[in-house]
Order: sequence, then C-alpha cells, then structure tokens
Amino acid sequence: MDPVLLAEWAVKSALILFTLLTGFAYLTLFERRVLARMQVRIGPNRVGPWGLLQPLADGIKLIFKEELIPNQADRPLFILAPVITVVPAFILVAVIPIGPEVELFGRTFALGLSDNLNVGVLYFMAVSSIAVYGIALAGWSSGNKYSTMGALRASAQMVSYELALGLAFVGPILLAGSLSVREIVLDQAHLLDWYVFRQPLGLYVFLVSAIAEVNRAPFDLPEAEQELTAGYHTEYSGMKFAMFYMAEYIKMIAVSAVAASLFLGGYNGPGVEQIPWLGPLYLAGKIVVLLFLMIWLRATLPRLRYDRLMAYGWKVLLPLGLVNLVWTAALVVGVG
Repeated sequence: MDPVLLAEWAVKSALILFTLLTGFAYLTLFERRVLARMQVRIGPNRVGPWGLLQPLADGIKLIFKEELIPNQADRPLFILAPVITVVPAFILVAVIPIGPEVELFGRTFALGLSDNLNVGVLYFMAVSSIAVYGIALAGWSSGNKYSTMGALRASAQMVSYELALGLAFVGPILLAGSLSVREIVLDQAHLLDWYVFRQPLGLYVFLVSAIAEVNRAPFDLPEAEQELTAGYHTEYSGMKFAMFYMAEYIKMIAVSAVAASLFLGGYNGPGVEQIPWLGPLYLAGKIVVLLFLMIWLRATLPRLRYDRLMAYGWKVLLPLGLVNLVWTAALVVGVG
C-alpha cells in the first residue's frame, strides 16, 4: 500500500481522535454552563480563566480516583465492557465528510477519513448498534441487580428506537439515490436544497431516536438514579466510569454530525466553493446548534416513565417513520 496514503490516514485519524477528545472535554463544560444559565446559576468558573480548565481538573480527578471491582463481578467482562462501549463512539465519524476536497502539498485531500465509502449510511447504522453490547455486558457483569435492570432497560430502549432511527435514514437515501454520506451532502449544495425542508418529519424522528439511543434526558431511564442508583454503571468508578461518560458525549457529537450531514447540508454553506476550509467551520457550527438543542431538552423536559418511553418509540415514532417513508417515496416517484 502507498506509504503516503497510510501517512494521510494516520494523520487524519490522529486529528479526528484529538478533536473528539477535546470536544468531549469541553462539551461537558458547555453543558454545565448552559444548564447553569438556564437555571439562573453560576456554573463552573473557578479553574482557569472563565472556568476553561475545569475539564482538565475533572480528568485529573478521575485518573487518580480509586477503581473498584466488586467481588461478585465477572472481571474480564467488567473490564472489557467500557471499551466495547467507547470504541464505536470514536469510529462513528469515520464516514462523515468534514469538508470538500482541498489542495495541500501538491496533493488533493478529502476532508474526512473514509467519507467516500459508498455504503456510509449502513456503516453508521451498523456501528451505532454495537455500543448496546457494552452496556448490556456492563450491567450483567457487575453482579448487581440494579445494574442488570439498567442494562435490560438500555437494551430494550435501543432496540425499539433503532427501528425508527433506521426509517429516518431512508428519507435522505431515497432523495439522494445513494448510501454514500458524501453524495447525500453534495445533493444539498444550496440552502434551499437542504433535506430538512423536504424531510422535517424525518429530522424529528431522527433527533428523538438519536437522543434515546445515547440515553440522554428525557430518555435516560437506564441511568435513573432514583430507581437504579445509576443503572448499568453503578459499580464503575475512576477511568472505567469516565469511559462510559466519554462514550455518551462523543456519541452526542457523532449523531449531531450525522444529522447535520443528512438533513442540514453538512459542510455546505456560503463561500465553501471558493474557500474549502470554511466547510469544517460550517459543519462545526451546525453540530454546536444540535448539541445546544440536546442540552436545552435536558434542562426543560422531565424524565418519562419507562412504559411511556417504550410506548412512544413503538406507537408514535415508528408510525411517523413509516409515514415519512411513504411520503418520501411518493415525492421521489412524483419528481421522477
């Protein structure tokens, strides 16, 4: 294999990992400050100027915190479960086009790791479903009944909402006539071409299902502290707990990037044709808006009762996804 190509992939992978880790760290600060502002509080502002070093302080605390493994736990699975949960979160963004092609050092580079994969949407759907195995193993291997209940809740919730999530993917696929994320983004080159105007219902189904997939409020029943004392990660501490925390926040970034790419034009925006480096900035701005929406929902909506959460997935989102699918198919056939 071409060593230059290998070096390109290595550099891109390192940059993506660095960006995701930095995004995870400062997304925690962003959420705490936004929630504080919405609840008329101050929020973290002591460590560093304007509290900007708070994520570093939290990381150091978790590194030096004692890690405990219960006597009744299945040690190999207990240790492996956080890894199985966090790795899919990192590799989800591999198929997201970050920007158009650019000329650099006499070569043409695509801003993205493997954004030319012709089945990128299927890749995202496959990888996003793997994390549930880590959560299920974490709860079961802990030997704690509350952890096991949280794992069962998470598994049932992910299975039910993944059906609606899969249907939400079909709309952009039909409109673009491709499973490639880059092709879908290229088909939304101008503002009025964004799929959100033809797929508002699809975007709604996608966002609600994605929030349920990452166990964010008001769908955080697997971690319901008043019932399960933290759910599937009750027995975890130190860096093992941090890995579950990391997986949640990085998946928030990943699903926001996918939503921006499928429905909001991805990296497209004014002047991208002339200045390709604007593409990553536009994509980052759209991701930040979607992340703010998730935080806003956490600050606003109460946690659902579990039976209502499951009923909403099966009786509301799934039919809405089917309606959107039929509408999109009729639209495509009518245009054709």
